[in-house]
Order: sequence, then C-alpha cells, then structure tokens
Amino acid sequence: MFYRDERLALFIDGSNLYAAAKSLGFDIDYKLLRQEFMRRGKLLRAFYYTALLENDEYSPIRPLVDWLHYNGFSMVTKPAKEYTDSMGRRKVKGNMDIELAVDALELTPHIDHAVLFSGDGDFRPLVAAMQRKGVRVSVVSTIRSQPPMISDELRRQADNFIELEELKDVIGRPPREFDREEHTADE
Repeated sequence: MFYRDERLALFIDGSNLYAAAKSLGFDIDYKLLRQEFMRRGKLLRAFYYTALLENDEYSPIRPLVDWLHYNGFSMVTKPAKEYTDSMGRRKVKGNMDIELAVDALELTPHIDHAVLFSGDGDFRPLVAAMQRKGVRVSVVSTIRSQPPMISDELRRQADNFIELEELKDVIGRPPREFDREEHTADE
C-alpha cells in the first residue's frame, strides 16, 4: 500500500493513538514508528498533536513531548482546559482536531500519502478533502478493541486502513508501570 518514492506525512492524534494502543495492551515506541514509516516512503513530516495540562504540578506527558520534539517530530500542543462537569467531576478538555486538519490541508500540495493515526470520525471530511486533492490517505487505528477505536465512516473513507495491532511487533513495546503517560481526553 506504500510506494518507496512517495512523499509521506504522519498526523498523530496523540490522545487517540495512546488510547488505542492502551486498549490493545502495549505502548508505542515512537522511534520505531518513525523508522518504520521512513522505510515505507520519503517521510517529510511527522506531526504529533496533544493538549498539555499547564500548571505548577509535573505533567506526565512532558518527557514524551520533549523527546518527540528532539527526535524528528513536529510538535503541536496547546494548553488543556480544566472544568467541573454538572456532576461535580473534574474534567479536562483538549481537542486538537482543528490544528491537525489545518496542518494536513496546508501540507496536501507537498505530499502523495498522508497517514492519520486516529479513529475519530470527525476526520472523515478532512480525509475526503485530501483525497479530492490527489492525496492517498491511510488511517491507523483498531477494530480489535472493545468497543472498536475507529469510526466506521472514517474507515470507509480512508484509502487504506492499517490495524494498529498488526503494527505491534514493529512499533510496540510492553507498557511500563513507571512510564505512565496521561493524555487529555478529547471531548
């Protein structure tokens, strides 16, 4: 499904990919992920999107964000919003869909193939728009979790669906207790 001379870009919805991998019982090794897609084509950019809790306390995702930034990933972050819901529970909101969509559309004239690491059905119109501009779009997520992490509409729209569990041996590592990353939930 990949051609060696294709210009590739990766668009990683951090919280969505983290949740999908966690549901399958493994963590992502981002160094291996980047190497795998460099092997599959000419990797122009690897974007990683996440919202960060910015407060006085230590953010568990900060070491990952810093490592990715120093190791060839284009980091796109914004502060997460904290609020209390109607039941009095503390919630965190940090949706990065618009940032990912704008970057993907801006890069469309310069790439042949986009790889979207997300199962969020909100990206279906983005995938369709990129396809109309001649870009092939692969989506990486999972249908093997309960419930499946990819929306049916997004899976049908994509040119290619890549089951995350089938990449486990290539880009996965066992989860480590001391290395728990916490991602903000998209709501």
